[in-house]
Amino acid sequence: TLQLFFAVRFASPLRVFSSSRGPSFPKPDHDLILTIKILDWTPSKLGFYHESVLRQILITYGEGVMKTFIRLVGAVCLTASVVSSAYAQGASKKLVVYCPHPLVFIEPLVKKFESTTGIQTEVVAAGTGELLKRIEAEAANPLGDVMWGGSMGTLSSSKKFFEVYRTPEESSFYDDVKVADGKVTPFTQIPSVLMVNTKLIGNIKVESYQDLLNPALKGKIAHADPSKSSSSFEHLVNMLYAMGKGEPEKGWPYVEAFAKNLGGKLLSGSSAVYKGVADGEYTVGLTFEEGAATYVKSKAPVKIVYMKEGVISQTDGSAIIKGAKNMENAKKFIDFIVSKEGQSIIVEDGTLPVRADVKVPDRYKQLPSVEDAMKRA
Repeated sequence: TLQLFFAVRFASPLRVFSSSRGPSFPKPDHDLILTIKILDWTPSKLGFYHESVLRQILITYGEGVMKTFIRLVGAVCLTASVVSSAYAQGASKKLVVYCPHPLVFIEPLVKKFESTTGIQTEVVAAGTGELLKRIEAEAANPLGDVMWGGSMGTLSSSKKFFEVYRTPEESSFYDDVKVADGKVTPFTQIPSVLMVNTKLIGNIKVESYQDLLNPALKGKIAHADPSKSSSSFEHLVNMLYAMGKGEPEKGWPYVEAFAKNLGGKLLSGSSAVYKGVADGEYTVGLTFEEGAATYVKSKAPVKIVYMKEGVISQTDGSAIIKGAKNMENAKKFIDFIVSKEGQSIIVEDGTLPVRADVKVPDRYKQLPSVEDAMKRA
């Protein structure tokens, strides 16, 4: 147990000990010694001195000694509070992460981080929108340390709730994913895709957004509320541009027709989409590549479809929550997920890295170059 010892020399003999049982006055001496157990006591517990101790010191040793004792207790309280806070932070081996990513995707990263650092990591899973609302509600007393996931655009709207932190790994990022203000750190690049259940689709063709208007799919399409899911919001943006042929305002008629084919169903978050398709509850889902890829890798009866009209690939981000109780651990976590080791782990699942020194998955070599894609756009 951490302890603080304070001593002062007096002209008149006195020796005071404080313990969990309260103060005692053994044989007179010339030292005043106070001991506070930081982990057992709080400064407020010194209040009993006002009644029992101060009266006894005044009667036994006089007013001068009593005043010195009061000043000493005040110093002990202040120092104990500061040291206790610093000790608790320094000794912290915990981290709370808010995350919309599929658990099967993040588990290898979290396990590696825990084994490397010894930091116990608790993951709270929910949709991006729900987690951001939670962070806002908890602003006065943050219960989370890191927001891990959500498109950069979605996270940017909540920047006031994030700390500024520039990871030393940033020098290895692609230039076009670096963020000027340092409040959001890019983590991966994620295309919007369609996820199809191969057992349920039968002979229905699904290669594009246009195919989703097929009456045979009415009520069988999984799509989350865009206000709660960043992946659904990015799909909405993708639809407007793709179906509006570059003019988003002209894409709204398609969105209205698509909404009718949902059959009145909007899911609560990103995970409900890919889980619903993988479990056979829905035939098709609009999701992000990372979520679908984890189920393809696990041999679930699903496949990924890249819309013929065009695919938007958004950078996914992470951020440290302002006032995080485990600040240093949060920084270590951000550093790890964008380190070469961390990025190499996500690439194994077929996800695009943000680091230029990590090999891109082979399947992306089929895609057009950036220059060709810009010409098509």
